Amino acid sequence: MTHWKAAAALCAALGIGGMASGCATSGNVPGRTEARAVDDATITTGVQAAIGKAPELQAADIDVATREGIVRLSGYVGSAENVATAASVARTVKGVKSVHNDLRLK
Repeated sequence: MTHWKAAAALCAALGIGGMASGCATSGNVPGRTEARAVDDATITTGVQAAIGKAPELQAADIDVATREGIVRLSGYVGSAENVATAASVARTVKGVKSVHNDLRLK
C-alpha cells in the first residue's frame, strides 16, 4: 500500500511540476509562448498604425507580419523612397528587433 501512495505522490508532483515549469505555449506555433504571440501582435498593430500615419505611405499596400520581434514588410509601394520610409517607420515601434523589407515597387 505504501508504494501506491508514493507513486500517487510522484505523479501528482510531476503533474504540478509540469504545469509550473514554463509558460503556456501557443497552440499554433510549437515552442512559441502566448506572451511572445501577444507581444508580436502588439508590435504588428503598432507598425501598421505608424505606417498608416505616414502621409507618404497612405496609398501603399503594405502587409505587416511579426515573429519574435522581427517585422516583415511585404506588398507594394509607389517609389524606392517609400520602401526605405516604411522600414524606417517600422523600426521606430517599441519591441521591433529588426525589419525584413520585402516591399516591391508598383
